[in-house]
Amino acid sequence: MKRGGQEGAMRELANERIKVEGLVKDFRPGLGLRSRRVLNEVSFSVREGEIYGFVGPNGAGKTTTLKILMGLIRPTAGQATILGHPVSESRFRQEVGFLPENPYFYSFLTAREILDFYARLSGISAADRKPKIAALLRDVGLEHAADARLKTFSKGMLQRVGIAQALIHDPSVVFLDEPMSGLDPIGRKEIRDIILKLRADGRTVFMNTHILTDVEMICDRVAIIVKGHIRYEGPIADLLRGDDMDSDVVLTRLPSDLGIRLQERYGSRVKGMGERIEVRVPDKDVNSLLTASLGAGAEVVSVTRNRHSLEHAFLSAVREGTASYPNEQKEMEKNP
Repeated sequence: MKRGGQEGAMRELANERIKVEGLVKDFRPGLGLRSRRVLNEVSFSVREGEIYGFVGPNGAGKTTTLKILMGLIRPTAGQATILGHPVSESRFRQEVGFLPENPYFYSFLTAREILDFYARLSGISAADRKPKIAALLRDVGLEHAADARLKTFSKGMLQRVGIAQALIHDPSVVFLDEPMSGLDPIGRKEIRDIILKLRADGRTVFMNTHILTDVEMICDRVAIIVKGHIRYEGPIADLLRGDDMDSDVVLTRLPSDLGIRLQERYGSRVKGMGERIEVRVPDKDVNSLLTASLGAGAEVVSVTRNRHSLEHAFLSAVREGTASYPNEQKEMEKNP
């Protein structure tokens, strides 16, 4: 490797804030039952100053991975580090903030009081607590409700309290488990803005979520996990680019048999709309489709290129993953 390449690799390694290598996790459901594999050779890394989305269907292994990173459970095999420290250690936890999916707060405390409680747990001095809490309440948009009891708070307001408690000790890495769960569009927008500000402040954000539109809007990179396997890991832009883009071509004044011929020739989906038909074809076939249609006397109303979304890529990854590992559990039970 050339010197420049070595230096680039070293810089990238130095910028890694979370690194997961070959994680395997087996659970034994009950006495006498065989183990069930939840994570299978899971590997990914999260760099400094980025928002990283971790997505997958229910039961894919998202929560198990997060619990391992938080040191709540141990992996069967593999390793994970945060800020260069094994997750089994505790000394570095001062640099880590965590918002669980369903944070529980004592409902008769106020927002200011609950943050004071967490500040004390974090070892923040009495002189620093008051201005720190005031600044956090302002940052998460709760300055007006600082002295209201938490039992009066909405779901979105409690989520913002949860983010504030995760930031009370100025962590450099923040883990958010389903931060938009149960929120209305306005609440989701507010939480997204807070997360974007965390990145602007130079923090690293790991977001475990199932709301794909939010991931697509704010995340720099994403990992898609299906049945305990990582199906994709990398920049969202690369995932959405794709080589299999298609277009919808709307035609009118077609001969009666042209639609059938188009469907047979291009393997495309044809949908009737009165005197018009809509044909969906891969981009590579658009020019030949237009040539054939115009040559047959049809008129072209519109050509619309479809934009790939994260939902499209996610569903493709889930389908492929389901097809790739249909009998994995049976094989594991044969070879426990």
